[in-house]
Amino acid sequence: MEKATFAGGCFWCMVKPFVEWDGIHKVTSGYMGGHVEFPSYEQVKKGDTGHLEVVQIEFDSNVFPYDKLLEIYWMQIDPTDAGGQFHDRGESYKTAIFYHSEEQRVVAEKSKKQLAESGRFKKPIVTEILPASTFYVAEDYHQDYYKKEPEHYQEDRDKSGRDEFINRHWK
Repeated sequence: MEKATFAGGCFWCMVKPFVEWDGIHKVTSGYMGGHVEFPSYEQVKKGDTGHLEVVQIEFDSNVFPYDKLLEIYWMQIDPTDAGGQFHDRGESYKTAIFYHSEEQRVVAEKSKKQLAESGRFKKPIVTEILPASTFYVAEDYHQDYYKKEPEHYQEDRDKSGRDEFINRHWK
């Protein structure tokens, strides 16, 4: 199994797009990129730990290649927004691709360049590509939130503007 780690704003909205594909074995919500050991959701949400909300994906690259994960990732975010994602604002909601190998870094950089040159967005692509660091699993109630609390999840997603953005730029 390989790992891919993506920050795309609220991690609740970043799980479902990845879970239903063959070759993807697990998607876990958590935190990466900060300077506090074992941060809590409340600490990360305040924005002073340096962590981003992320999803970590365990996948079989022979079945579902990393570049396909990147395609899905780009279609879930506004890669031009450096201040957060949709209605979730602040450092912990910024976008980033955390690479786990030099090969992932190269593929991610190429993917970002292709998106930037596609003309799909008028503003620059600001999503960072960073080396993976310690991954901290989020609290249990955040895991598979879209299944545990489907009404609240859908209400939050609808309010966020994420789906409207996706439909405007990718459909």
